[in-house]
Amino acid sequence: MPKLKSKSGAKKRFSFTGTGKVKSNQAGKRHNMRKRAPRMIRDSRGTALLDKADVGHVLKFLPYR
Repeated sequence: MPKLKSKSGAKKRFSFTGTGKVKSNQAGKRHNMRKRAPRMIRDSRGTALLDKADVGHVLKFLPYR
């Protein structure tokens, strides 16, 4: 059986913690930041762990992690 290819976009966007959880950048910070509350801007710094419902999609894109 041939090797599976990883989605190159997913390789750039997601990383894994030591325990196997999926990390990603915070969403909703590209534009229109003047409409956002300062609290939202502060809270969405850095990275976040993906929700369990979305992890399956990412694992399908990155078969060998």
